[in-house]
Amino acid sequence: MKNIFIINGPNLNLLGKREPEIYGGETLDEINQKIVHLAIELGVQCRFMQSNSEGELICYIHKAINEADAIIINPAGYTHTSIALLDALKAAPIPKVEVHLSNIHSREDFRKVSITAAGCTGSISGLGADGYLLALRYIADKIRGK
Repeated sequence: MKNIFIINGPNLNLLGKREPEIYGGETLDEINQKIVHLAIELGVQCRFMQSNSEGELICYIHKAINEADAIIINPAGYTHTSIALLDALKAAPIPKVEVHLSNIHSREDFRKVSITAAGCTGSISGLGADGYLLALRYIADKIRGK
């Protein structure tokens, strides 16, 4: 069975409480449950990771190189600052999709630039939790050769 790492960055553990007018009212666990249901339908397996630590996120990406067929990542605040995450993503020779709950292009100027997107196959922004589901559909097709 194809294995997809779902990696979530800083403060996403606070979803549902933190600025719901921007990030929505769903918790990360609720979003993960939606992903699990779709993964079953698509015949893929997901492993979920969340960290507020840049180093741990890099370690998850390194682990994915040997254990995953693809990555879906929401680097959160590190999107705009982390060259180290970009380098780790570039080192992973598997499909990668960056996801953002909010539309980063309609927010503050510093949020409009994604450093990490350059290390990904594609990027989805502004569709809330549905962005993860769209990314999963794309990744599942990609790793099955469709």
